[in-house]
Amino acid sequence: MSTPPPPVPYFAVHVACTTKPGTAPSFLSASLSNARSSSREPGVLRFDVLQDLDDENKFTLVEVYRDQDKAPMAHKETEHYKKWREEVEGMMERPRVANKFITHFPATEEGWGYGGRTLE
Repeated sequence: MSTPPPPVPYFAVHVACTTKPGTAPSFLSASLSNARSSSREPGVLRFDVLQDLDDENKFTLVEVYRDQDKAPMAHKETEHYKKWREEVEGMMERPRVANKFITHFPATEEGWGYGGRTLE
């Protein structure tokens, strides 16, 4: 009995965003719209929008892609991403900071996905 090959790690990006005071609700609205569309992209396994409990102006976008190159590049070419980027540009207190990772767990695509559910 042979053992299955180890799973290929996926690619994750955590994008730290700090908005100007008073713009958090608009940023959240734009980001939720972008996340809903992004989660339907074939190369995206997961796309989460998180807001800091202690500072309403701090957000983290958690993006998990099937690969390190093609899927993130395809994401940045979508109309919904371009619209989001334009909408939030004036809301940013400082430039976004992207931290990039390879994933080790969950080890399968199903572990990262939304279980085939449509997200709203």
